Amino acid sequence: MSFTLFSQEFEEGASIPRFFTCDGTDASPALQWNEPPIGTQSFTLIVNDPDAPSGDWVHWVLYDIPLTSRKLAQGIPADKTLSDGTCQGRNSWHQIKYGGPCPPSGTHRYFFRLYALDRLLELAPGVDKTEVMQKLQGHLLAEAVLMGTYSR
Repeated sequence: MSFTLFSQEFEEGASIPRFFTCDGTDASPALQWNEPPIGTQSFTLIVNDPDAPSGDWVHWVLYDIPLTSRKLAQGIPADKTLSDGTCQGRNSWHQIKYGGPCPPSGTHRYFFRLYALDRLLELAPGVDKTEVMQKLQGHLLAEAVLMGTYSR
Protein backbone atom coordinates (compact mmCIF):
# COMPACT_ATOMS: atom_id res chain seq x y z
CA MET A 1 0.00 0.00 0.00
CA SER A 2 1.37 3.41 -0.91
CA PHE A 3 1.65 6.38 1.44
CA THR A 4 -1.76 8.13 1.26
CA LEU A 5 -3.33 11.25 2.80
CA PHE A 6 -7.10 11.49 3.11
CA SER A 7 -9.89 13.31 4.93
CA GLN A 8 -13.41 12.43 6.03
CA GLU A 9 -14.27 16.09 5.31
CA PHE A 10 -13.74 16.01 1.51
CA GLU A 11 -12.57 13.59 -1.17
CA GLU A 12 -9.68 13.98 -3.58
CA GLY A 13 -10.56 16.62 -6.17
CA ALA A 14 -13.83 17.56 -4.45
CA SER A 15 -14.91 20.89 -3.00
CA ILE A 16 -13.66 21.70 0.49
CA PRO A 17 -16.68 22.40 2.73
CA ARG A 18 -17.34 26.07 3.52
CA PHE A 19 -16.85 25.31 7.24
CA PHE A 20 -13.07 24.97 6.64
CA THR A 21 -12.73 28.25 4.70
CA CYS A 22 -12.62 31.98 5.41
CA ASP A 23 -16.36 32.01 4.63
CA GLY A 24 -16.96 29.55 7.48
CA THR A 25 -15.10 28.96 10.76
CA ASP A 26 -11.63 28.79 9.13
CA ALA A 27 -11.00 25.59 11.13
CA SER A 28 -8.49 23.10 9.77
CA PRO A 29 -10.02 19.87 8.42
CA ALA A 30 -9.26 16.53 10.04
CA LEU A 31 -6.64 14.59 8.08
CA GLN A 32 -5.45 10.99 8.24
CA TRP A 33 -2.69 8.97 6.63
CA ASN A 34 -1.59 5.37 6.45
CA GLU A 35 1.73 3.76 7.38
CA PRO A 36 4.76 5.66 6.08
CA PRO A 37 7.85 4.10 4.53
CA ILE A 38 10.38 2.34 6.74
CA GLY A 39 12.88 4.82 8.12
CA THR A 40 10.37 7.64 8.60
CA GLN A 41 11.13 9.75 11.69
CA SER A 42 8.68 12.66 11.28
CA PHE A 43 6.12 14.29 9.01
CA THR A 44 5.74 17.76 7.52
CA LEU A 45 2.50 19.17 6.11
CA ILE A 46 2.29 22.10 3.68
CA VAL A 47 -1.04 23.41 2.37
CA ASN A 48 -0.90 25.79 -0.58
CA ASP A 49 -2.94 27.38 -3.37
CA PRO A 50 -0.97 27.56 -6.64
CA ASP A 51 -3.86 29.41 -8.33
CA ALA A 52 -3.59 32.59 -6.21
CA PRO A 53 -3.20 35.81 -8.23
CA SER A 54 0.15 36.54 -6.57
CA GLY A 55 1.43 33.02 -7.20
CA ASP A 56 1.81 30.25 -4.64
CA TRP A 57 -0.18 31.13 -1.49
CA VAL A 58 0.69 29.13 1.63
CA HIS A 59 -2.24 28.30 3.92
CA TRP A 60 -0.57 26.11 6.53
CA VAL A 61 2.87 24.87 7.55
CA LEU A 62 3.30 22.07 10.13
CA TYR A 63 6.55 20.23 10.80
CA ASP A 64 8.15 17.81 13.24
CA ILE A 65 4.84 15.94 13.40
CA PRO A 66 5.77 12.83 15.44
CA LEU A 67 6.32 9.47 13.77
CA THR A 68 3.55 7.97 15.92
CA SER A 69 0.93 10.33 14.45
CA ARG A 70 -1.46 9.06 11.79
CA LYS A 71 -3.95 11.92 11.93
CA LEU A 72 -4.55 15.58 12.65
CA ALA A 73 -7.74 16.50 14.45
CA GLN A 74 -10.16 19.08 13.10
CA GLY A 75 -9.54 22.62 14.32
CA ILE A 76 -5.84 22.55 15.24
CA PRO A 77 -5.23 25.56 17.56
CA ALA A 78 -3.08 28.52 16.50
CA ASP A 79 -0.23 27.55 18.85
CA LYS A 80 3.41 27.76 17.80
CA THR A 81 4.06 24.32 19.28
CA LEU A 82 1.35 21.71 19.77
CA SER A 83 1.19 19.40 22.80
CA ASP A 84 2.84 16.53 20.87
CA GLY A 85 5.82 18.69 19.80
CA THR A 86 4.53 19.52 16.32
CA CYS A 87 5.62 23.01 15.25
CA GLN A 88 3.57 25.43 13.18
CA GLY A 89 5.13 27.72 10.65
CA ARG A 90 4.06 31.01 9.14
CA ASN A 91 1.51 31.10 6.32
CA SER A 92 1.28 33.73 3.58
CA TRP A 93 -0.80 35.95 5.88
CA HIS A 94 2.29 35.96 8.19
CA GLN A 95 0.27 34.08 10.81
CA ILE A 96 1.17 30.91 12.66
CA LYS A 97 -2.00 28.93 12.04
CA TYR A 98 -4.19 27.29 9.43
CA GLY A 99 -5.74 29.80 7.05
CA GLY A 100 -8.59 28.27 5.09
CA PRO A 101 -9.33 28.64 1.40
CA CYS A 102 -10.28 32.22 0.55
CA PRO A 103 -9.93 32.81 -3.19
CA PRO A 104 -10.70 36.33 -4.43
CA SER A 105 -12.87 34.81 -7.19
CA GLY A 106 -13.30 31.65 -9.22
CA THR A 107 -12.26 28.12 -8.33
CA HIS A 108 -8.87 27.46 -6.77
CA ARG A 109 -7.05 24.22 -5.98
CA TYR A 110 -5.70 23.56 -2.48
CA PHE A 111 -2.93 21.00 -2.12
CA PHE A 112 -2.39 19.28 1.24
CA ARG A 113 1.09 17.74 0.94
CA LEU A 114 2.31 15.40 3.66
CA TYR A 115 6.01 14.57 3.58
CA ALA A 116 7.51 11.54 5.34
CA LEU A 117 11.05 12.44 6.45
CA ASP A 118 13.99 10.46 7.77
CA ARG A 119 14.60 13.02 10.54
CA LEU A 120 13.06 15.82 12.57
CA LEU A 121 13.62 19.24 11.00
CA GLU A 122 14.33 20.84 14.39
CA LEU A 123 13.48 24.34 13.19
CA ALA A 124 12.15 26.99 15.54
CA PRO A 125 8.37 27.52 15.39
CA GLY A 126 7.20 30.20 12.98
CA VAL A 127 9.47 29.63 9.99
CA ASP A 128 7.98 29.84 6.50
CA LYS A 129 7.51 27.27 3.74
CA THR A 130 10.78 28.21 2.03
CA GLU A 131 12.84 27.48 5.16
CA VAL A 132 11.01 24.19 5.74
CA MET A 133 11.47 23.05 2.14
CA GLN A 134 15.20 23.88 2.26
CA LYS A 135 15.65 21.92 5.49
CA LEU A 136 13.85 18.81 4.23
CA GLN A 137 16.04 18.52 1.12
CA GLY A 138 17.78 15.15 1.11
CA HIS A 139 15.50 13.79 3.83
CA LEU A 140 12.28 13.11 1.91
CA LEU A 141 11.19 9.46 1.89
CA ALA A 142 7.65 9.83 0.50
CA GLU A 143 4.97 12.39 -0.30
CA ALA A 144 1.19 12.00 -0.03
CA VAL A 145 -1.09 14.59 -1.63
CA LEU A 146 -4.76 15.45 -1.13
CA MET A 147 -6.20 18.15 -3.38
CA GLY A 148 -9.49 19.94 -2.78
CA THR A 149 -11.10 22.92 -4.46
CA TYR A 150 -13.03 25.96 -3.31
CA SER A 151 -14.99 28.58 -5.28
CA ARG A 152 -16.24 32.06 -4.47
